[in-house]
Amino acid sequence: MTPIVLIPGLLCSAEVFAPQVTALWPYGPVTIASTLKGDTIAAMARNILATAPPRFALCGISMGGYIALEILRQAPERVVKLALLDTCAAPEAPEATPQRRALVAQARAGDFGALLKQVLPPILFHPDHQDDEALMEIHVRMGLMVGVEAMARQQEAIIARADSRPHLPSIAVPTLVLVGDRDILTPPDQSEELAAAIPHARLEVVSICGHASTLEQPEAVNRALIDWIVG
Repeated sequence: MTPIVLIPGLLCSAEVFAPQVTALWPYGPVTIASTLKGDTIAAMARNILATAPPRFALCGISMGGYIALEILRQAPERVVKLALLDTCAAPEAPEATPQRRALVAQARAGDFGALLKQVLPPILFHPDHQDDEALMEIHVRMGLMVGVEAMARQQEAIIARADSRPHLPSIAVPTLVLVGDRDILTPPDQSEELAAAIPHARLEVVSICGHASTLEQPEAVNRALIDWIVG
């Protein structure tokens, strides 16, 4: 069986993949990588490679997708399959940087939990899910577990991330690209760009879903990942 490494996104703990661990467990040992250390995407990738199996299937969501693409640059021979969920290959948009740093400043100055409840629903969730208390509680819990300082490091790593688009045609492993149909952070057109540029990539657009696909629509994501790992 193929070992599977899952990489969480910004402000996410291992809980972001809780439904997927159960679904993928019959197909190979599953590891959820830590993104709490390292102040660049490259450093996070090196940290993950230091403890990952010799060869593995790799799946990242959002920031985890940026790290996954960096892992493909650093050690392509170790990755046998790739899944990119709600992510993109482009570098940081200039207008996003002040927003990221303003959020960090707000988090340091006030009630982090209250801030998460205020800012996360409209940017993470499909409109049909923005009043879902259970979904909100999970994301607040994950954010508090990550903490303000690790979040600040993650934000700076995202700001400085490389442009991965030139490297996409060199990806030589079966690849799943998945995105929520109402993802406003990494919209479907960015996933279409990924899938078009990566040889042997398959695009899956999940209905009634925002950026938080693994928790918003776990059954659809699980089906896609099982097809990916057994294909």
